[in-house]
Amino acid sequence: MDKKMRFAIIGCGRIAPKHAESIVALEEAELVAVCDIVPERAQAFADKYGAKPYTSYEEMLAKEEIDVVTIATESDLHAPIGITCAKAGKHVMVEKPMAMTLASADELIRTCHEEGVKLSVIHQNRYNKSIKLMRQALEEGRFGKLTHGQAAVRWNRNDAYYAQAPWRGTKLQDGGVLMNQSIHNIDLLQWTLGPVESVFGYTRTALRKIEMEDVGVAVIRFKNGALGVIEAASTIYPKNIEETLNIFGETGSVMVGGIAVNRIETWEFPDSEEEKKQIFDSQENDPPNVYGFGHREVMKDMIDAIREDRAPAIPGEEGRKALEIILAIYKCQETKEPVVFPLSE
Repeated sequence: MDKKMRFAIIGCGRIAPKHAESIVALEEAELVAVCDIVPERAQAFADKYGAKPYTSYEEMLAKEEIDVVTIATESDLHAPIGITCAKAGKHVMVEKPMAMTLASADELIRTCHEEGVKLSVIHQNRYNKSIKLMRQALEEGRFGKLTHGQAAVRWNRNDAYYAQAPWRGTKLQDGGVLMNQSIHNIDLLQWTLGPVESVFGYTRTALRKIEMEDVGVAVIRFKNGALGVIEAASTIYPKNIEETLNIFGETGSVMVGGIAVNRIETWEFPDSEEEKKQIFDSQENDPPNVYGFGHREVMKDMIDAIREDRAPAIPGEEGRKALEIILAIYKCQETKEPVVFPLSE
């Protein structure tokens, strides 16, 4: 039980430093290996974090003693790499989206179950202090009957961002603003109001030179009767403005804002004035970037799940839910009709 959990990272790009920093900050963990197909990037990343570099994840899996692999590659590789890692007996942590299709998501989930390894999807915003407070109020029934909610991502990703990697903004490898930037907030909306009954949405490629959408809007009807609104844009001028989650019920209203759903802006429940003052006095500052503060807690939860032999807090079945909503919105572009759940691809 005192042995440190040995982690490896596959993919040393934009999000990988958050993985590495979170792992090395945990007393129970150590980063032993990293992998990237670009040798110079793998070497520089390994040097920075004290790990061994590889350019082949198959070689890394064969040579290194690894307990957990985190996957931070382009999105279409998440599921196939995760399946290979599971078959090698490694626990799997995968960035969002966990897959590009429901079939591949289901194959990853099934393989991890069959191989007896844990699977966790990295939806780190569930661990934001603001979201945990909102979730606690929800579980205590303080909202009463839920009426509706809104999830909005108003960020900027310019043409230079998409030009950095040829897979960004493509249909097969990445998706658009819904699949890439907004999926965390969609996860929070469905986690709060779900499960989903039906979805209808529109997408548009308004400004960016990409294959998929840079603006998307959708409405959701949940099985409990509540309604949800999604707004996602990577076209916001001149920079990232906010990521918000607003939840309303018969006896409660909570609005969470900040650059990454990290600040409670409205907290209204009966007789909550003193509580509201305490919450506002202890707010977190905006994180240095839109990735937020939650990665370390996601990694810690995986370690605890392995040691306690339980499911991670955000297993594959949870990660699949936001993916299904986004794929349903994409399907609306083809059918021009609402999509009733479950989605059939």
